[in-house]
Amino acid sequence: MMHIKNQRVCSIAAEGVHLCRHGKLSWVQVATKCQVFLFDVFVLGAQVFKNGLQMILEDQNILKVIHDCRWLSDCLFHQYGIVLSNVFDTQVADILRFSMETGGYLPHRISTLQECLMRYLRLPDKCVSFLESKEQAMEEDPEVWFVRPLPPVLLNILALETVYLLRLRLLLFDEIMSDLSTLVDSYLNAFRQGSADSLGSIKLSSMELPEELRQLADLYNIRRKTAVQKFQLNEEGFLIRNGGNKKKKGRE
Repeated sequence: MMHIKNQRVCSIAAEGVHLCRHGKLSWVQVATKCQVFLFDVFVLGAQVFKNGLQMILEDQNILKVIHDCRWLSDCLFHQYGIVLSNVFDTQVADILRFSMETGGYLPHRISTLQECLMRYLRLPDKCVSFLESKEQAMEEDPEVWFVRPLPPVLLNILALETVYLLRLRLLLFDEIMSDLSTLVDSYLNAFRQGSADSLGSIKLSSMELPEELRQLADLYNIRRKTAVQKFQLNEEGFLIRNGGNKKKKGRE
């Protein structure tokens, strides 16, 4: 547990049945850059949280990477009194990145972890097939995560999910920060690439929006025009992503 407490970032996933305040939690997986921990909540009970895991989940100084934190957050709060905090949600980050890419549009639905791994990490089908195996196992037996001992193949699935989350977070963070980096680069060159004469007409106290920042509006307008050519809009004004992302005649 001390190893996790000393981290700045870790990834977290969880498995059970109907994971929310009304469901049952069986496993909590935590991965750091060099280790993966599988906490058996079904066997250890609430004591596993009292032994340090709650402190980690609530620690504002440890960034937790999760894909769709809503269900786990609800479960932890109502069943164990844990306030999950300081979370980087890869599902939310994916939506934000899409909105930036399309000049402010939103997609018609959220993305699964498998879709995000393939989209951003460029992983082939065989590398994310463990998530399909996971879904199949849960369809065949909704209580599969409560089997003890848990088969090694399922333990491996638990571990892989959290390992990939760490990589996904790094790439999504870079994607989200790309516009900021572009604007800052423009800011760096705003004066030093110009003539000395032009500086004389600029007041140091001026709070007028600089031209270097105004370009963001133009950039978003261009992206919006490109987006409506690339994607179809549904009746709610959301862009239809993935399977239905090609522009078709009429509206859905």
